Amino acid sequence: MAHAVEHEYTTTGLNHRKMLMWVFLGSDCLFFGSLIATYMVYRGQSLVGPYPIDIIDIPLTTISTFVLLMSSFAMVRALAATQADDKKGTVNWLLITAGLGAIFIGFQIYEFNTFKNEGLTLGGNLFGATFYTLTGFHGAHVTLGIVWLVAAAILGAKGRLHSGTALDVELLGLYWHFVDIVWIVIFTLLYLIGGFDAGPTAIPSG
Repeated sequence: MAHAVEHEYTTTGLNHRKMLMWVFLGSDCLFFGSLIATYMVYRGQSLVGPYPIDIIDIPLTTISTFVLLMSSFAMVRALAATQADDKKGTVNWLLITAGLGAIFIGFQIYEFNTFKNEGLTLGGNLFGATFYTLTGFHGAHVTLGIVWLVAAAILGAKGRLHSGTALDVELLGLYWHFVDIVWIVIFTLLYLIGGFDAGPTAIPSG
């Protein structure tokens, strides 16, 4: 048994599973970085509208962002409960985290539907293509996290999450916090900074 435990760690002293998670998050960071860079380059170059300033709803997205931030707090509480062998607390906080994530997705679906009704489509212009691709992939990551959270809550209800298996919840927490941090970057660049873009500057004739 001691031999098995020994090989759970790398030469750096970091658990193999945690190391793999960090590698995954690092590669995912590069992926989102490329999507964000693409958006920042092309967001104001659409020759036809709608443009960000026409449809971006900063107050609404601020609320959804707050909800997602609160889910990170709930995730911290879930890990603390697991480490304290608090079965009920673990399950409750995991479900609260999942519920807040689901509310965030609900906001995103509402936003997408509103934007579609206002003429912003995936193939309509460069802004639409880059916006939906970036926020859509982030939404997919949140959805995956929700599924993981619910699955973890089920395991917790069966008594399979405790201080001895807290690493399982810690890895889930790393993923969830990463998704939240990525959204903060997206919210800042797409909404707070890029939300006032009015399209390419008109070039005077003559």
